[in-house]
Amino acid sequence: MSKRIALVEDDQALRENYIAALSKQGYEVQPYANRSSAEQAFSERLPDLAIIDIGLEDEIDGGFAVCQQLRSLSKTLPIIFFTARDNDYDTICGLRMGADDYLTKDISLPHLLARIAALFRRTELLDRPQTQTDLIKTGDLLMDSKRMTVSWKGQGIELTVTEFWMLHAVAKFSGHVKSRQQLMDESKMVVDDTTITSHIKRIRKKFMQVDQNFDCVETVYGMGYRWKSI
Repeated sequence: MSKRIALVEDDQALRENYIAALSKQGYEVQPYANRSSAEQAFSERLPDLAIIDIGLEDEIDGGFAVCQQLRSLSKTLPIIFFTARDNDYDTICGLRMGADDYLTKDISLPHLLARIAALFRRTELLDRPQTQTDLIKTGDLLMDSKRMTVSWKGQGIELTVTEFWMLHAVAKFSGHVKSRQQLMDESKMVVDDTTITSHIKRIRKKFMQVDQNFDCVETVYGMGYRWKSI
């Protein structure tokens, strides 16, 4: 059964190009030209993955609203922002909204397809039979990679798909420094340094919302990140 990808893009030529490219890869594409049509469709049925432009017709931040709606309906549905807006402010805003990835439209089609495939690979891990190796317990952290759940001191932490696997890559080797490349390899994603930094900051913030003294995700400057053993 083919995966359903929602494409929320107001530029007709771009929309048609990406419909053709994604369909050629075997995906079922559901296109939307504006926020209202996308939100109406999502309230009735969710896609398997969403690709969203930020500016939609006369709404310069319409895509952010679509992302927020999707994230309220599903905590784990993969969401990619795909936009011409290439600046740190929009990237950070997009990730704060709960997006799993933020891509600019100057990337190559193979690069986009690789990101989509990586997100699908990670969500498909949910269908595997659970084993003891799916569980990570280190100090007050408990992670279950089968259910993609995280708790800290008994309180649940809601992470996106990308945030979960980045944390998983660090926490399963407590005390070991993980380079940015290793984070990408182990969490099966391809992102730039700015995006990794934004995800790490977001992960820390979510933990600090339940424990203001949380400081276990440590930046080792010039090397990467590690889960600090207590």
